[in-house]
Amino acid sequence: MVKERVKDVRLWKDMSVEDLVKIYGDIHGFMAGHLYEAVEVVKEIVRKCDIRFLSFTGNLVATGLRGILAQIIENRSFNVIVTTCGAIDHDIARSFGGTYGKGFFDADDVQLRRGGIHRLGNVFIPVESYGPLIESVVRDVLNEISRSIPNKVWSIREILQELGKRIPDENSIIRASYRAKAPIFVPGFLDGAFGTALFMFKQFNDLKVDVFLDEKELADIVFSAKSIGALIVGGGISKHHTLWWAQFREGLDYVVYVSTAIEWDGSLSGARPKEAITWGKLKDRSRHVFVYGDASIILPIMVYSILFT
Repeated sequence: MVKERVKDVRLWKDMSVEDLVKIYGDIHGFMAGHLYEAVEVVKEIVRKCDIRFLSFTGNLVATGLRGILAQIIENRSFNVIVTTCGAIDHDIARSFGGTYGKGFFDADDVQLRRGGIHRLGNVFIPVESYGPLIESVVRDVLNEISRSIPNKVWSIREILQELGKRIPDENSIIRASYRAKAPIFVPGFLDGAFGTALFMFKQFNDLKVDVFLDEKELADIVFSAKSIGALIVGGGISKHHTLWWAQFREGLDYVVYVSTAIEWDGSLSGARPKEAITWGKLKDRSRHVFVYGDASIILPIMVYSILFT
């Protein structure tokens, strides 16, 4: 039965983002209606949930979305962050002078390699702006905290907090996490320059790290929650870790996925919210929506709606 008709829409000069989102609801077809509903669900997460997860992948932090992610964290719209080591790497590099340039997908990669350029999609990163810079920054911070608090057993979250204290860049997600008192968890912390820097430092220094401290803190957060919502951008380990812990609290009450991954290969990255119900990661009566689209286009619209409407 048809309960509500699709409406033809028109645009007008000086229309607001709020007007645009409402128009997506009227357009309805394909992903327009999903984006409209996603905005409504995320607003409900911010309004109703005491625990609000923001999960995203590292590639986004290599783009200008980094500032928007930092903004929504510092605004406290979300109070628990789960991300990848790549996100930490890019954030540190860009916070301490790394140069990320506008490139293009069809570049000659052999030529870029010879010129000392890493390519991340259509973003160009000079070699000296990545690994060596990140390792130097992390080593300096580890030296400082090891001397100031000897014999302490550190969690990864605590090390990131110490980094956040020392980052001057207002667009840093690590700094925003520290300022907002929103813990940032990186379950795959060894999968990047940050993790390698920790490993190398530990070979020559008495650095004590217990990764289970992070999991204990995350467990305490989840088990004490009254209502849990999540905005999950992209897939991979950050998506899975958010869902994994939610299942021990009978699943998420609200969730929005934003991704371009497909579900037909059976991967977690492409799995739709309804599949998570079968694992107990999402409650049967949860409110959920999947937006199939590029986060670099979707996220600015969604975050504007959260912050300013």
